[in-house]
Amino acid sequence: MKWAFKPSVMRHLLNFWPPFLFTGIRVAQLCDDYRYCKVELKSRPWTRNINNSQFGGAMFAMTDPIYPLLLMGALGKEYLVWDKQADINFISPGYGKLVAEFWLSDATIDAVKTATEDGSKHFPQFLVHIKDGKGKVVCEVNRTVYVRKKAQYRPD
Repeated sequence: MKWAFKPSVMRHLLNFWPPFLFTGIRVAQLCDDYRYCKVELKSRPWTRNINNSQFGGAMFAMTDPIYPLLLMGALGKEYLVWDKQADINFISPGYGKLVAEFWLSDATIDAVKTATEDGSKHFPQFLVHIKDGKGKVVCEVNRTVYVRKKAQYRPD
């Protein structure tokens, strides 16, 4: 059972979503199977802080909906998926365009399905590295996602 949106449509919707559009965040790539996504943060005067590096809130925002989106696309309509918790570790100032890549492996999808097949809640964690133009990690974001089968798909 697939999700409601084709990845190409979802990518365009996200790129016009105000929290992304007005902060210079762009979904550059979203694979057809929802297993990979690449997000970029452009350097704009309004996305820089007083030290002229990228604003931490924009860096945090570029990771916000991505893992729930990937899980919804990969798992289909039978599942509820929410962003539950996140924390951020700023390693060094981020200058210029920043990039974050997100992957869902077959093993991760299988683990989520196994953990939720009886109707239980599952809280997978994902570590995202935000990198500068030279490939240097400037920030790590640890995201925890809530996943559970919708009530009508849970065993009795």
